[in-house]
Amino acid sequence: MIDEMIIRERLLKLREDLAAAAETADGSAAIVELDQSKVGRLSRMDAMQAQAMAQASGHRRDSALRRIAAALQRLDDGSYGICLECDEPINPKRLEFDPATPLCIACASDKEDR
Repeated sequence: MIDEMIIRERLLKLREDLAAAAETADGSAAIVELDQSKVGRLSRMDAMQAQAMAQASGHRRDSALRRIAAALQRLDDGSYGICLECDEPINPKRLEFDPATPLCIACASDKEDR
């Protein structure tokens, strides 16, 4: 049995943690200065790599926030814990591991294979 109050609290905490991480990481994705008189080529390359990593991290964080928002919506409308692909219940252990997961393990595996 899924305790919806505990799930909601976990989802809200995850959302709060991701929002806090976004605030601290905003400067890392800033535009890299390309003026060689100010920054050497290797330093610029390091900065560009750090920028790319920060942007990728931001995309993952945005995706996780969307998944959390969708899971909270499913809690509100009573469809939480039901696979979006096959309409079968998602194993509670899977939901315990990732409370924002929208798919059962079988449908998630099928999606990865495609």
